[in-house]
Amino acid sequence: MSITAQAVKELRAATGAGMMDAKEALQEADGDVEKAVELLRKKGQKIAAKKADRATGEGVVGMYLHSNGKIAAMVKVTCETDFVARTDDFKQFANDLAMQAAAMNPEYLNPEAVPEDVKNKEREIYKEEMKDSGKPADVVDKIVEGKLEKFYTQVCLMKQPFIKDDKLSIEKHLTETIAQLGENIQVTEFIRYSL
Repeated sequence: MSITAQAVKELRAATGAGMMDAKEALQEADGDVEKAVELLRKKGQKIAAKKADRATGEGVVGMYLHSNGKIAAMVKVTCETDFVARTDDFKQFANDLAMQAAAMNPEYLNPEAVPEDVKNKEREIYKEEMKDSGKPADVVDKIVEGKLEKFYTQVCLMKQPFIKDDKLSIEKHLTETIAQLGENIQVTEFIRYSL
């Protein structure tokens, strides 16, 4: 199947992928754009996994100040080189995360940052909810862990749905940005202020 330049251009605009990557994905997907997007996402996850161990000594602080002046957030995002840190895409990613932190008010960066006593308290609440369900203990444990994962999507920045595209979590958005920019990127901390 021949792939048109227009199809490649549209896929690149939608995903930020390189020209050859977009063309290869469209060829593999027999011209189906949605399938090509999915293929690029999977490829991006593999790329991100390969880059995860590389040092990130450069970066930027993304900032957001709400129009009423009463909510602000800053997010520290690191990458491998100053070259990438100065790109518009990287800065936009950092600023989007700051806007996410301002809008969604997460309490923690990721599940690892949630204190054990908070996790245990949530587990106890969920177990209490399931106490009279009549379900076997192993099923209850799986339900409790599922509810804990849902809890993380509310209180952890990296697990939240991205406010600009709720089909993506911040974690997946990070993976796609790593694939697009070709460097290891880490979100290391954030702070939110409000009046």
